[in-house]
Amino acid sequence: MDLHVERTPLREVTDEPPAPGHAREIAPGVLWLRMPLPFALNHVNVWLLEDGSGFTLVDCGYGDAPTRAHWQRQFETTLRGRPLRRIVATHCHPDHLGNAAWLASRFGCPIAMTQAEFLAAHALIEQQAGLGQADVRALFARHGMAAEHLASLAARGNPYHRGVPEAPHAITRLIDGDRLDIGERSWRVVAGYGHSPEHAALASSDGTLLISGDMLLPRISTNVAVWPGEPDGDPVARFLASLARFETLADDALVLPSHGLPFRGGAARVVALRHHHEERLDELRGALFAAGSPQSAEQVIPVLFRRTLDLQQRFFAMGEAIAHLNHLWLDGRAERSVAPDGSIRYAA
Repeated sequence: MDLHVERTPLREVTDEPPAPGHAREIAPGVLWLRMPLPFALNHVNVWLLEDGSGFTLVDCGYGDAPTRAHWQRQFETTLRGRPLRRIVATHCHPDHLGNAAWLASRFGCPIAMTQAEFLAAHALIEQQAGLGQADVRALFARHGMAAEHLASLAARGNPYHRGVPEAPHAITRLIDGDRLDIGERSWRVVAGYGHSPEHAALASSDGTLLISGDMLLPRISTNVAVWPGEPDGDPVARFLASLARFETLADDALVLPSHGLPFRGGAARVVALRHHHEERLDELRGALFAAGSPQSAEQVIPVLFRRTLDLQQRFFAMGEAIAHLNHLWLDGRAERSVAPDGSIRYAA
């Protein structure tokens, strides 16, 4: 793709999200709700789609008491006795899947998601398949994480299970290209990779709307990280390849992201994200040259994150640093060495 092709700049369509406990119609038949998160990234957007006598819900919010209190209010102020007919989870992360089983039990409705996300949710809760916290700490230790940070990660237990108290026991499986008929609209499943195992965005068949989940965000770059189940993986390459699915968005298509404000100019945002990752990779390679000796992922975190990080942010930053170093290594722009004790370092 020619990165110099001019695109209509990204344009946020509003500066006012819906008030807590209320909804805002952002497009005909599409209601925008915002749920709180107990992190620095303090909100997640969820979407109610008119669906006959009820609604289809896309994403559910974090599975804790404050979010469920918000839902209780939404039952009264927005749903007003109308049921959820179906729940779609774009992916397995707690701010998206956390309340799915709870809401499905209340309304007796099915949950639709991709199989990889379904299986990952269970593995994260059950600490299996290389997704347990002990596996994460072992991976991060090999990449140079300091002992005090490893101890802090151990002390917090299984944060995923706190955000997803129960994973769905059965799903309606979504596959890339599937069509979902919801109300008067038809939506196409658009699979994406790099951020999570098999993320599902939804594109309206008329090209006017995209529920982008975490794959396309207006102000921040999606977390792209290496995790212990695939320690030599290249999620950066998978994420950048997935962005190609959104390059054909019409400039006036409305993008409904999970974080931030709805916007137009999705193709321009794809170009900006490609530039962003290439700039950071160049900076990272430059830092490896300047260091003069092999570096760990822990040592290069300040190159990618120029701010003080809390424990939650450091957890994601470590996975992202490994991902970008792996990308340079697999792309032939860096060398990787593994010491006899298993520690991993990178050099330009």
